[in-house]
Amino acid sequence: MPSKGVQVYTYIAVPGCIIELSVPGQTVVKDQLHQFWNGDLEVESSRIDSFFDKTGRFVFKVLHEGRLVTEQWVEVNALTGSVGEGTMTTISNTHSVVHPDPRIIVSYGFYESGHGHDILPNRHQCYITVTPDYSDWLVQNCATILKHAGGAVVRTLIANEEKYTQVLAELADKLSGPAVSLIAPNIVSSLAITQKDPLPIILAAIPGMAYDEFLTEVVRFLVEHPTEIIVVQLRWDGVPGDCERPNDEQQNEHLQAALRQFEGHQQHVIAGNLDDLRNRTIGDLRRDRRRLIMLRDVDSISTYTDAGNATLNGDSIVEGFGTVLHPECCGGRGFINIQCQATASNIPKAVVYSVLEAGASTSCLLATKPICDSKTLPWVKDNALRACGNNDLVVVMNDFFDGATADVAMELSRQRLG
Repeated sequence: MPSKGVQVYTYIAVPGCIIELSVPGQTVVKDQLHQFWNGDLEVESSRIDSFFDKTGRFVFKVLHEGRLVTEQWVEVNALTGSVGEGTMTTISNTHSVVHPDPRIIVSYGFYESGHGHDILPNRHQCYITVTPDYSDWLVQNCATILKHAGGAVVRTLIANEEKYTQVLAELADKLSGPAVSLIAPNIVSSLAITQKDPLPIILAAIPGMAYDEFLTEVVRFLVEHPTEIIVVQLRWDGVPGDCERPNDEQQNEHLQAALRQFEGHQQHVIAGNLDDLRNRTIGDLRRDRRRLIMLRDVDSISTYTDAGNATLNGDSIVEGFGTVLHPECCGGRGFINIQCQATASNIPKAVVYSVLEAGASTSCLLATKPICDSKTLPWVKDNALRACGNNDLVVVMNDFFDGATADVAMELSRQRLG
């Protein structure tokens, strides 16, 4: 009988929590801690009572000791595979759920596969992570592992203008001008959006956010969380050379303006630099209030390559980890950047299919996240300390930042700190 699959990926790091997954006629409960699980649930037409309407719900619930933390759902047509109503129908609606008591964060995402195309998944994809609220646990220091949200919107589109020429030409043969204009907002979302949570959740610049606003919110976070340290790295990768760039004086003016807003506060902050990051202990940075480390164009060792990260299953990313990372790989550079995110937008065929299906939950970048995370994060968890040594700052970078990435970074930090 006709059916539509939903491939689900889960990760739990909170004792007493379970994730309950269900479709008509099938329920799966996951409760194992620190395990990367994935499985397939089928919305089968034979299990839907209505003769005329073969729409069933895919639902996930997160419970803590039997009490509901969150419930999310989406309607799936078993015959066509299309998605109807629900709470996960757009990327922008799938913000992390911050639960106050107990302090839990549920991060999740849903990719609508449409009819399925060659290289992209033909099953809908859903990932769910349940982790503690880590907003007051320090992770940024030369002895620890830094979690980082990756990607930017406009830069991605500008930097790949030439590459997309072939893609757009192919689309022009398939879609009329009016048709393209109708789905244009979803095209932008499909090709460029790499984060969906607000700044206090992911601690990263939101594309389109004014720089002064970003700095103000970062300083505000530090004032409200007096044990935390944040590292900001300013780079110009992929930005066209004719774009105006602020000079040192302008950048410092913005920084000092943000810091002045909280002068006199008991937890006011002073900006630090790479020397502070390398040579001071966590205690030193806290004592001296240098809890905002500002870096600019600092050389680093990165696992990212255009070829290796242009993947749909993550295998080449993991291979790259083993090739690049070893205890002496940093070689005096500022830090080691382990990039877990796939860039399916570098695969023209994937871009074409993503645009043709362009809906609010059809990002080809989101399509690859769960399967890649299920391979990259276990590797990082099991191998990063051995591969990177203990002397250098390590960054774990990911798109659509989630609790599993944060939890892996936290646990590695704990191991490093003993």
